[in-house]
Amino acid sequence: MKKFQKLLLLLLIILGSSVTAFPQVLKPVKWGFTTKQISNSEVQLIFTATIDPTWHLYSQDIPPDGPVPTSFTFEPGPGYKLIGKVKEPKAKEEFDKNFDMVVKYFADKAVFTQKIEVLTDKDFVIKGFLEFMCCDDSRCLPPDEVDFEFRVKGNPDAGKIEVPVTESVVSPGGNQADTAVAVAVADTVATVTGEIKPADGGGLEEHSSLWTLFFFSFIAGLAAILTPCVFPMIPMTVTFFLKEKDKVKAKFQALTYGVSIILIYTIIGTVVAITLGANFANFLSTHWLPNVLFFLIFMFFAASFLGMFEITLPSWLINKSDSQADRGGIIGSFFMAFTLVLVSFSCTGPIVGAILVASASGQVLEPIIGMLGFSLAFALPFTLFAFFPRWLNNMPKSGGWLNSVKVVLGFIELALGLKFLSIADQTYHWGILDREIYLAFWIVIFTLMGFYLLGKLKFSHDSDLKFISVPRLSLAIITFTFVLYMIPGMFGAPLQALSGYLPPQATHDFDLNKIVRDNVQVFGGGGGSASEKPSGLCDKPKHGELLHLPHGLEGYFDYEQGLACATQQDKPVFIDFTGHGCVNCREMEARVWSDPRVLKKLREEFVIVALYVDDKTQLPESEWITSTYDGKVKKTIGKKYADFQISRFNVNAQPYYVLLDTKGSTLVPPKAYDLNVENFLAFLEAGLTEFRARQ
Repeated sequence: MKKFQKLLLLLLIILGSSVTAFPQVLKPVKWGFTTKQISNSEVQLIFTATIDPTWHLYSQDIPPDGPVPTSFTFEPGPGYKLIGKVKEPKAKEEFDKNFDMVVKYFADKAVFTQKIEVLTDKDFVIKGFLEFMCCDDSRCLPPDEVDFEFRVKGNPDAGKIEVPVTESVVSPGGNQADTAVAVAVADTVATVTGEIKPADGGGLEEHSSLWTLFFFSFIAGLAAILTPCVFPMIPMTVTFFLKEKDKVKAKFQALTYGVSIILIYTIIGTVVAITLGANFANFLSTHWLPNVLFFLIFMFFAASFLGMFEITLPSWLINKSDSQADRGGIIGSFFMAFTLVLVSFSCTGPIVGAILVASASGQVLEPIIGMLGFSLAFALPFTLFAFFPRWLNNMPKSGGWLNSVKVVLGFIELALGLKFLSIADQTYHWGILDREIYLAFWIVIFTLMGFYLLGKLKFSHDSDLKFISVPRLSLAIITFTFVLYMIPGMFGAPLQALSGYLPPQATHDFDLNKIVRDNVQVFGGGGGSASEKPSGLCDKPKHGELLHLPHGLEGYFDYEQGLACATQQDKPVFIDFTGHGCVNCREMEARVWSDPRVLKKLREEFVIVALYVDDKTQLPESEWITSTYDGKVKKTIGKKYADFQISRFNVNAQPYYVLLDTKGSTLVPPKAYDLNVENFLAFLEAGLTEFRARQ
């Protein structure tokens, strides 16, 4: 009996392990839909996402080229209209070095709400669908759609309400290329080369980006002090407080003065935050108009710093504030601070404007935190010197070096302003600011800045430079070192330290690395003879103008086309189920595919077929398919191949690698996310061995 029990237990273990070994369709997010009656005329629609442990669901507020954001689409109906947009809870935030951006996501549970106004006295149904994407630490699932339906009671007071036609609406967070609705696109830019892990350190990770903004704003505040509009004001202001006979009162007034500066700038940040809000960042970050406007603003500020003109406020405003400062006490200290803010605007305005523009990325707190950091640094010397007046003896004297600070800041604003023009250029494919042109501008700007620091350039407000100080020479050395670092980028060097500021590598016309790779490929591949057959492709890849493979690899983006070429060349097919928003796919490409041995095998031994499961490109109607899995019509590249993956392999996670023979049969068990290069090489070699054995 005991032997039988052991055999039964062993059988159960084997069965259990075999079941878990099979591919499975993952559904880590479950949705629930309920309503809440607010009044006869208002109802709240509630979308509740229950998220499995270790998984996370992305927010509606995700920059472009990042993960696919959550979005909600409502079918039109005469019985209701939407009030505002879909609201979501506070998301966790984490900077992802691979996207080079802060991503927002939810763990465990997320509740989204949408208010509607009921316009009819009859009961009705609201229908629509939501789209979302989720990932865990090792894989991402393709965007999924879930239909929703809400039954809403009629409004008995709706008899006199004029009923407008409700248009189909999509909440911010992604575009639906296979629907006839307009979509609000989410905000800014970058490349994906790693994984996103859920934050597990309380609120520290959530606020890392805010601390970064605070730090840089604080540095900007210190830089503003070293401008000719501000620096000379320090001893003048401190002397005013020292005239007070009561030392305690003098220090209190100085403290009030410093706090007032902080308060004034923080109020400015608060007004910007309230005026714009988080949702407005989607428009700011993706539309060409605000980005071109920000570019022009930066150029305007840079021209001011370089001495072309001065930005000044109306004299009546400054005089009015100055007259109030004579009242003394707390009110007088506040208006003294306000007068300083107004008088120094020609120097601080460009810096403050740059901080406010840079902080308009989605969080309401960002403009406030930016202004808090700036004003804290700006107010610090006035307060400290009032408390410790002997320190004034150690201050450097005013002079031409103050204008040099302005000019250097002008060069920096010129360089940073190009980023906004680059965003518009990438989003709308204008092709006016490719990577090498962008780099050329930066190289020229910082070269001129280096010559300026050496005294070889002189602007209208500069005084004669008789000799070069050691700090100035040190800055010149750093500047020219930076220029030399950028020069290889003109020939295709990746310049990883600047990846967040430069346009994508794919926009580079003269990429020496790519040229070398292409020639190595043509002439035998890394040491082979010129007589060896090049890998090559059979024909021009469909969608090749939109989609690309990493590391100069060649391949297809259409399954049928790739399989046909594999048959023609008698090679196995390497299918890469991937996605634009798949973080772990980029990490596999960066850390595994980049290995020379892997690249050599992929380039020479396989026909690569990259199938993007989240691409929104609309297919011709002749290529639409009706899914055997869910019965829906698939009209985009992404939906077609997401359905292909789940229907054929019963898996919906990426990355997912499959090796097929020329008949489309699987050679070896597919492989998922695994950063071990040796394991990946063994996977490729096993596929090649099986392919040869079948011939």
